[in-house]
Amino acid sequence: MYKLTISKILKHFHLVNKHRFIVFKLSIRAGIPLQGLVHDLSKYSFVEFFESARYYAGTYSPIKNAKDDKGYSEAWLHHKGRNKHHFEYWYDYDLDNPAIVMPFKYYAELVCDSMSASMVYNGKKFTNDSQLKFYEKKRDHIILDPRFDQLLLRTYKDISIYGVNYVIRKKYLRKLYDEYIK
Repeated sequence: MYKLTISKILKHFHLVNKHRFIVFKLSIRAGIPLQGLVHDLSKYSFVEFFESARYYAGTYSPIKNAKDDKGYSEAWLHHKGRNKHHFEYWYDYDLDNPAIVMPFKYYAELVCDSMSASMVYNGKKFTNDSQLKFYEKKRDHIILDPRFDQLLLRTYKDISIYGVNYVIRKKYLRKLYDEYIK
């Protein structure tokens, strides 16, 4: 079932490129074009690319299939440790409050990343509230600073109401960030 094939390699390569292109477009709107340009380059590394191609699903992250099959994902462990737009990167269990709030530029990239993933995986079924629904299901299972959790919830709610193009702008995202984090 999880055999690595040329078809899966090509499909995964296309999916990664599509995701990165959408992140880049959104990052320009968010005022972080250079981050958008280099976003997720680690996905082309050997450990991330070939595990993800082997477990390719098309409509959701292959990391889920790897975790279901092996109990963990080498690709995910590699990815989250190298990409500061993942809140898991900012987790430090030695601190009293281990969930560190990421700086604004990584929050903006996280929003661009999550919206792009939602667009790519949902395809034609994507709506402005797709990411909000996904986040509401997931948020009880992740460790976040309560302020950052509320910031993400508000961001995705605003996108569901006003749309991606209205919310993903540097000024708007900065206003939300400062309202919840400062």
